[in-house]
Amino acid sequence: MVQAYERKHRIVVLGGGPGGYEAALAGAQLGAEVTLIERSGVGGAAVLTDVVPSKSLIATAGAARAVRESGNLGVQAFLPGADGKPIRPEIALNLAAVNKRLTAMAAAQSIDMQTTLEDAGVRVVHGDGRLDGPNAVLVSTASGGEGTDFDRIETDTLVVAVGARPRELDSAKPDGERILNWKQLYNLTTLPEHLIVVGSGVTGAEFANAYRTLGAEVTLVSSRERVLPGEDPDAATVIENEFKRIGMKVMSKSRAESVTRTDSGVLVRLADGSTIEGSHCLMAVGSIPNTVGIGLRAAGVELTDSGHIRVNKVARTAVPSIYAAGDCTDFYPLASVASMQGRTAIMHALGDFVRPIDLRNVAANVFTHPEIANVGWNERTLADATGMARSVQYTIPLNINPRAKMMGIKDGFVKLFAWEASRTVIGGVIVAPRASELIFPLALAVEHRLTVDQVASAFAVYPSLSGAITDAARAMHASQL
Repeated sequence: MVQAYERKHRIVVLGGGPGGYEAALAGAQLGAEVTLIERSGVGGAAVLTDVVPSKSLIATAGAARAVRESGNLGVQAFLPGADGKPIRPEIALNLAAVNKRLTAMAAAQSIDMQTTLEDAGVRVVHGDGRLDGPNAVLVSTASGGEGTDFDRIETDTLVVAVGARPRELDSAKPDGERILNWKQLYNLTTLPEHLIVVGSGVTGAEFANAYRTLGAEVTLVSSRERVLPGEDPDAATVIENEFKRIGMKVMSKSRAESVTRTDSGVLVRLADGSTIEGSHCLMAVGSIPNTVGIGLRAAGVELTDSGHIRVNKVARTAVPSIYAAGDCTDFYPLASVASMQGRTAIMHALGDFVRPIDLRNVAANVFTHPEIANVGWNERTLADATGMARSVQYTIPLNINPRAKMMGIKDGFVKLFAWEASRTVIGGVIVAPRASELIFPLALAVEHRLTVDQVASAFAVYPSLSGAITDAARAMHASQL
């Protein structure tokens, strides 16, 4: 008797960023036949030109800040003269060496990720891909120009994870030398004398903070009333005050109309007619999805007006065989969310158990100094929610925390949100150094619907910054008695 051959489920992943990487890895681990198509390198922009190098640059700035501010803790980080003042710089920065390290580390991470995929059985193809209907992809390893031959790969499930790229304005085109997007910063070999940052969202705020900390003069041009307009208002106020404390010039309610080159640098013209001159300009005005020209509409995939792919909570598009993950979708543009989308898409396609992604449980972070971390409901979403149960909140400042005092931390806070009746923790905001690490207990509380009393009863190390979380929970409990 001849045994029937059972063909493996075929998966093609278009794009190797966090979402595509996790989708490919999950598919291979679950026994599917997986092909990953990536143009630049496994890890995509997140690893090669965005998250990995930018957060590494921020870590370098943090090291410089720690040395510079160590005097507050009694550490002398310079050779003093007779008058006690430094006779040589406290720190010296070699930006060329810094950027060389960042790019080398990003490349090494990309290679490690590709090796992991290949060891798991994923076929990695370096080239350009586009959809040929809902169940096939055309791939070219050449330039993709006219007359290029494409290989056709058929698939049962397709995951589109093509990411996004920096948004460019016609009046401020990056040239890679003086007018830059965030991918081009790593080409700099010397610290900008005066960096003008246009855009005060997360990207603009993080780079402005890092470069000012490294020693550059920085002007931050914000079209909004305050920096980080999408964050908790109290948190944004702390960050803006810190920016001003370290000598950054913050120009609120100032919209940049154009950026042009001058003989010695750049000229930024504002909507009110005034101008700012600097040595370099970073354009941080958002991103656009890489969804044009890859056959999505022809395959039946629905796109938003902005070009993002519409997906549901299991990362599925309007076409049953096509899923999407990451910044090219209309979901939350975070690497962690992209990874979860990628895993969820494959598990759903292969019939595994799936929990739909709940964006209210997503923890996010702004890597300024101090950092802002948040999860769940916040003041804005609660204010917009009509007909919901009443909520309560409590804020505890960090300057009363003993570990914060030991570390010289004067600014920051922990803020908790809970439903009034059930006392279930529904959200939180932490402003502190390494808030990205401190938010995890609150993410667990929100995910598993813990009450304020359950959080308050957990043991925190004394002294510790995490103790501020239990302190806030206990204070919230006492306030409701």
